[in-house]
Amino acid sequence: MSRLPAALRREQLLDVAAELFSVKGYAGATTAQIAKVAGITEPIIYRHFKSKRDLFVALIERTGRQTLEQWEVELEGVDDPSARLAKIINENPMVSEKGRKGYRVLLQSISEVDDQLIHKAVSDHMTRLHAFITREIERAQEAHKVTTRFSAGVLAWVLVNVGMGYGVLTAMGVPGHGFDASGVHVKDVLGRILVGRDRQAENVNEPVAQENTEKNEMFDSGDQDNGNESQ
Repeated sequence: MSRLPAALRREQLLDVAAELFSVKGYAGATTAQIAKVAGITEPIIYRHFKSKRDLFVALIERTGRQTLEQWEVELEGVDDPSARLAKIINENPMVSEKGRKGYRVLLQSISEVDDQLIHKAVSDHMTRLHAFITREIERAQEAHKVTTRFSAGVLAWVLVNVGMGYGVLTAMGVPGHGFDASGVHVKDVLGRILVGRDRQAENVNEPVAQENTEKNEMFDSGDQDNGNESQ
């Protein structure tokens, strides 16, 4: 059995637990199985986590941190508020290579909703996620790139709800979900509604026309054409 520094051992146990929980579920995976895969004895797990529940909560908390860290990296050096929102829309952590397993674990908390500790971990995670997106939308509203007809808070919940739904369907392996017959994706619709046309990930650095006026239409800023849009 190899000896690892405490911090590295803890991360290893979280990685192994995420793998097993994502395959066997919270109820199906045992600490004995986690210990076997990690190549340690079961008592070592309890040096780092009081129980399987505490390990599960730590995974939820780590998933939240990694999501915000991933977005911070993606947004580094991107100043345009529309481009920042476009990146968030296109970087759904639930379907990313790094975030997929963590969010499959988080989704299992549905069956543990009556556990106060697990419920608090999920609620705290979603609150921080929502706050991050809200700040980005507020920034875009101040730059007149997103309508102010609706609060940044409720628009952030729209993104969270759609993103979670898309992630769940992806995890369930539903074929063809998220696209229509012409190939338009739900991300295209969200980007179009929030930050206007032609703001996909591949061209987020292109200039966007300034919104001329705030209309009394839903998502009116999304209806503004780019000045150089092809006919």
